[in-house]
Amino acid sequence: MSRSLDEGSSTWARVWRWARFPVLLVVGLLAARIIIGIVGAIDWGSVWSAVRLLTFLQALILVLVLVMRQVWNAIPLSQFVAGLGLGRSMQNDLGAGLIGTVAPPPADVVLRVSMYRSWGIDPVEGMAGVTMNTLTFYSVRFLTPALGLILLAVYEGNAQHLLAAAASTLVAVAILASLVAISRGDRLAARLGRDAGRVAARFRDSVDAESWSAAVVDFRARVGERARTGIGPSLAALVAMVLSDATIALLALRFVGVDASLVPMVAVYGAFLLVYPLTLFPLMGLGILDAALVALWTEVAGIDAESRIVAGLVVWRVISLLMPLIIGVPSLLWWRRSAGVKGGAVAPQTTSIGGQPEHDD
Repeated sequence: MSRSLDEGSSTWARVWRWARFPVLLVVGLLAARIIIGIVGAIDWGSVWSAVRLLTFLQALILVLVLVMRQVWNAIPLSQFVAGLGLGRSMQNDLGAGLIGTVAPPPADVVLRVSMYRSWGIDPVEGMAGVTMNTLTFYSVRFLTPALGLILLAVYEGNAQHLLAAAASTLVAVAILASLVAISRGDRLAARLGRDAGRVAARFRDSVDAESWSAAVVDFRARVGERARTGIGPSLAALVAMVLSDATIALLALRFVGVDASLVPMVAVYGAFLLVYPLTLFPLMGLGILDAALVALWTEVAGIDAESRIVAGLVVWRVISLLMPLIIGVPSLLWWRRSAGVKGGAVAPQTTSIGGQPEHDD
């Protein structure tokens, strides 16, 4: 009976792994439709007229800011994976982002592992670094509403957002506490894993808290000293990354005619940081995040500016979402070529976290 339940759970897990992306994307787009319907109908003719105001020089400026965003985004992985370096970290992130967009999981993980092997890096240690990178990013993602609330309080206080900001801050603090526990030593790491296992065991009888404890200790051992020294720089870099993304949105708005008299800079940054956790949805919250920003900025600028605000967000999406995929293509091709020149050299065979040996396809 237990085995059949496990098999059923496994089947549903596989189905959800394939269906999660389209389901969440549809939910996001439906929510966007509802929000836009509340704000007002969009004059798409005016939107495209505003988009056409963008010049080649302005587009180049946006791409340069995007490159800086990608640099900030790559710093944490270079901090957590020994011997990776900033250039390879950017290559790893761009390649995984491209493959993760066009193919279902775990295609991005397979690519990351292949890259690590070609560079002579233990893939298990590399993926441990990816996990630390993800945890650090999630802490920043949920801290941004509090930062946004502070900025909006400077412009015009809004008590309605206080509860959401407080909840996000608590999530960020919990993740940061986990990171500190992992970086401080085996004892705290073991306790963290054991407590998490006990919570999980309430929902599934097969969970063994001691096994979770041992897994977290093993994870800490693989990350090692780099976890303790890398958290600070990684947090700072990811905050800079989010602010760079907001800067692209600010410049896009200005370039299509939404000047400071309509939406001041502090309102642009404040609203962007406030809704940034919506990037949890697929494609950086495509649809639902945009709709929330349209609603917030239109409330400041007035309904007459709605079309220009939408135009600015269209430009921001092209730069922040599409351009990394375009850049990822030559980056991936360059890696494949360089790996081929080296004769496909890989790191020695290692053991995966699950205990089974990993093999090249």
